[in-house]
Amino acid sequence: MSSFPAETIARSRVLVVGDVMLDRYWFGEVERISPEAPVPVVRVARREDRLGGAANVARNVAALGGHVTLIGVLGEDEAGASVRKLAREAGIEGELIVDPTLHTTLKMRVLGRQQQLLRVDFEQHPETAALDSIDAAFARHLPNHDVVVLSDYAKGVLTRVEPLLAQARAAGIPVLVDPKGDDYSRYRGATLVTPNRSEMQQAVGRWSSESELTGRAQQLRAELDLEALLVTRSEQGMTLFTDAGRDHIDAQAHEVFDVSGAGDTVLATLAVTRAVGLPWAEAMAWANKAGGIAVGKLGTSVVTAAELAGETT
Repeated sequence: MSSFPAETIARSRVLVVGDVMLDRYWFGEVERISPEAPVPVVRVARREDRLGGAANVARNVAALGGHVTLIGVLGEDEAGASVRKLAREAGIEGELIVDPTLHTTLKMRVLGRQQQLLRVDFEQHPETAALDSIDAAFARHLPNHDVVVLSDYAKGVLTRVEPLLAQARAAGIPVLVDPKGDDYSRYRGATLVTPNRSEMQQAVGRWSSESELTGRAQQLRAELDLEALLVTRSEQGMTLFTDAGRDHIDAQAHEVFDVSGAGDTVLATLAVTRAVGLPWAEAMAWANKAGGIAVGKLGTSVVTAAELAGETT
């Protein structure tokens, strides 16, 4: 594989639209059990906020050297303010719409000795006015970008995904979708859809052989009028389905520490490599490398262009 095209990627422009969230981590020590209930007492020593969901995709695009614009919805609250601050620090251009009726989507994790003990989620779906603002922002930003990424975490921002896809297709701008749920007809006309193994099973049912998976994947790709379908399969690597057939790459042999956010890293890497014209197989190879690095890090994290360049063999 050729070297990572960092200089070209520095000119790429990626538009990320989707469910923006904040990942909050409370790290501490567990030294006793509570006298109130049979649960551990965590004495919090360190707190950290990180961009999550679509914002983590955008953060990864920026870390890889691409220019990125993020469209999403926040509440008028402390978590929303933290997202804005972190996005600015990461070099993300943001059109982050405020919906005063909702709480910013927040995933709060409590960790003791690097082990996750508890996760608490706060989430609400945006109101119609916020969705109208998403549509308007998308129409305004679309012409200035090379690739669109739709990051669907089923929190409501992509409720109206079909007209977004139609606009991008009419403009000739490729759209990469990280899907949710089992109704993939919503994503008809996308360029690429990237389900993980369990999401693919939700969409097409369980398969008992590689040939059965290939048949179902190619049928789904044809039904949805996709250029490509990429199934990310954790320790089994990734499998790409296109008109040219099936292309598989094994997972990188890294120690798996934490898989959260690895899909965002994969999606961001696909976006920047496709934005600069790399063929699907090469884009998948770089995405596979990036995902392998990401799972070796704790929590939602980024992979940089320098790390990828250093991973070349």
